[in-house]
Amino acid sequence: MAEYYDALETRSPEARAEATLAALKAQLAHAKAESAAYAELLADVEPESFTDLGDLARLPVVRKAALIERQAAEPPFGGLNAIPPGTAGRIFTSPGPLYELEGRESDYGRMARALFAAGFRPSDMLHNCFAYHLTPGGWILDAGARQLGCAVIPAGVGQSEQQAQAIAHLRPQGYVGTPDFLKVILDKAAELGLDCSSVTRALVSGGALFPSLRAEYRERGVAVLQCYATGELGLIAYESEADQGMLVDEGVIVEIVRPGTGEPVPEGEVGELVVTNLQSAYPLIRFATGDLSAVKPGASACGRTNQRIAGWMGRADQTTKVKGMFVHPEQVAEVVKRHAAIGKARLVVTRAGEADQMTLHCEVTERPEGLAAAIAETLQAVCKLRGKVALEEGGALPNDGKVIEDARAYD
Repeated sequence: MAEYYDALETRSPEARAEATLAALKAQLAHAKAESAAYAELLADVEPESFTDLGDLARLPVVRKAALIERQAAEPPFGGLNAIPPGTAGRIFTSPGPLYELEGRESDYGRMARALFAAGFRPSDMLHNCFAYHLTPGGWILDAGARQLGCAVIPAGVGQSEQQAQAIAHLRPQGYVGTPDFLKVILDKAAELGLDCSSVTRALVSGGALFPSLRAEYRERGVAVLQCYATGELGLIAYESEADQGMLVDEGVIVEIVRPGTGEPVPEGEVGELVVTNLQSAYPLIRFATGDLSAVKPGASACGRTNQRIAGWMGRADQTTKVKGMFVHPEQVAEVVKRHAAIGKARLVVTRAGEADQMTLHCEVTERPEGLAAAIAETLQAVCKLRGKVALEEGGALPNDGKVIEDARAYD
């Protein structure tokens, strides 16, 4: 099959709905039987009573904060795992902290499908710039590429000069990583006179792919598509060459609900993305991602028939992604707590050229020498990202309850 990863992508809506409902009922029964947490959450649920996918709305939404609380109270996984930890394939950590495990399936995050849609094929060489250290991103892409038959350069993050040298020498066909780091590498290559033109396609995730950046890559000979994935769920949706929104992966069920509730919204209305996975090791049923999106009507022109979503449209809460990493209001509060001079703070995320930039605006009662530098150091320690600090007079920040403001333009 030349155009599609497998026959699942072109099923009729009726065949997909029937198969997905059967898989959902099996997942509910499995989670209830094998996961201590879901035995409690689904105590009154009878899986065989589900007659269509709309019945999912009867179940509670599970939020990341609840997972963190459960894991803190009952280490290591809060009873959410459906296999013993020692039988897992890998175990990861994400900000929160939240610990995730994956099973031993060869492509547990199901990323081969998105790579295929982005133009990767067996025997291609892929330069993987997602992080491998403790976090799942690098491993999810690595496993998907190897499942597809690609060779992987496990490049990880940072060290742009070394990355450019490796690409110039090894001549990989493609890049995977955050949207803006490829530009960092290509710019460094141009500065050093290195030829990185072998990279002609890319699959990016972990942040917004802005239209201006996609256009710049196109001018530089790189066709870039994006996918939407999380450490907890793996692949959720991906772009195809039709460039008509994101296709939902065949291994998850996606709902769009009214933020703060579990109530589905009408097709086309923006709401919070809630996902149910069908993996056996770490089942997540109606997991609220905190991301906003909307269902797009109709089918994609590429011939894939699954549901489409508009992609990432912001956060249902004030959490946002900067350079591929989540920054939470709680982290801003921690910075404020460590500096008595700060009365109020607001983190503003902008773009400088094609790179994310964040500035912490602080209302301060006094300005001792070195205060801004000290706050910036704390900001980096807490958020794991560098940011600027602007000291403001009392009352300078808006009284609107915002702790994080995403001031980037998305169109």
